[in-house]
Amino acid sequence: MPMHRMTADDPWMGQTDTPADPLVAGLRAVHRAVAELRRGTPVLLRDESHGVVMAAAETVGAGGLAEIAALARVAPLLLLAPSRAAAIAPLIPPALRPAGEEPAAVALRLPPALLEPAALRSYADPTFESLLPPGQRPDRAPAPPLAPAALALAKLARLLPAVVMAPLREGLGSPDLLAVAAANVLAYPVDAATSLRRVAEAAVPLEDAADARIIAFRAADGGIEHLAIVIGRPEELAASGGAPLVRLHSECFTGDLLGSLRCDCGPQLRRAIARIAQEEGGGVLLYLAQEGRGIGLVNKLRAYRLQDAGLDTLDANRALGWGADERNFLVAATMLEQLGIGRVRVMTNNPDKLAGLAACGVVVEGRVAHEIAPNGVNDGYLATKAARFGHLLAPQDGN
Repeated sequence: MPMHRMTADDPWMGQTDTPADPLVAGLRAVHRAVAELRRGTPVLLRDESHGVVMAAAETVGAGGLAEIAALARVAPLLLLAPSRAAAIAPLIPPALRPAGEEPAAVALRLPPALLEPAALRSYADPTFESLLPPGQRPDRAPAPPLAPAALALAKLARLLPAVVMAPLREGLGSPDLLAVAAANVLAYPVDAATSLRRVAEAAVPLEDAADARIIAFRAADGGIEHLAIVIGRPEELAASGGAPLVRLHSECFTGDLLGSLRCDCGPQLRRAIARIAQEEGGGVLLYLAQEGRGIGLVNKLRAYRLQDAGLDTLDANRALGWGADERNFLVAATMLEQLGIGRVRVMTNNPDKLAGLAACGVVVEGRVAHEIAPNGVNDGYLATKAARFGHLLAPQDGN
């Protein structure tokens, strides 16, 4: 079992090896909780007034559910992102469906027959083919106070935003599970982004940009690295008051590496590198670990399954419980700050990138269009980008 580690004033305090810096301690606690959820282990989530035990519906097994039952004061609830609850509306009695303003989470009280791994995953994952027990339907329950943090933690783990959660029984002492503060979970995206630091750098001549360097950035929790492909000497241009050309590119394993025709990511990446190499003074391509607009590769593959069944990119993401775009542009802004670049021209068709950088304090002096023609497979994908995501793309013949 994992050792519970929190700060000295934590009511579940055990042995601690966390650093003195509270920001770093919080980041590392969240990082460890993410790992626990991914392997199907329950974790403790708390604030000043509440303590709950939770697990990801996607990964929890019979053992994890037994641990929750042993620690819980009442039967656990299933928490779903509101968009996922809307997608499974036929499974929820009409009077219990969300109405009016969208809540932070939808809580369902499941009958005992549905408190088992396959049924939970059926509620969480629209691509998981499993028949729910006939005649078994949930009851709607009020969303508990820590519901938003619980779903946020599942998203940080790149798991489906669906969790099993129950309040802790009184008098448990120090449960032998890892604990994390809800405040640290909610602060994690900002804290991780602002703690990014350069950790490695090397010259890497590229086919279309011989004078290229790759600089790796890592957050204080030791998580996944983001990369800056620096072409030429944009830092010198920035130091003289110029605005280097910058491209924000979210990693895309299928498009960048495999040459997938479902998206335009691979051609965008290669054309951006070649275009930046033509700039006097060069520029930067930020290669961000934000696959699938921030939902991760596994969830992107699930979204592809839903798209093949008729949904577009946006609706597929929402059917999984994710937002249309989950990316954090503060990551890019921090990397630019570390590079000494405060003014930029941005190569993009996405107005949200311009607004996101500007909101983070980067001076955006202009936009350079970066459009790739449809290839016969991704035509609908590009049309959705324009129609539903607001990308600035020229109309195609016949559209």
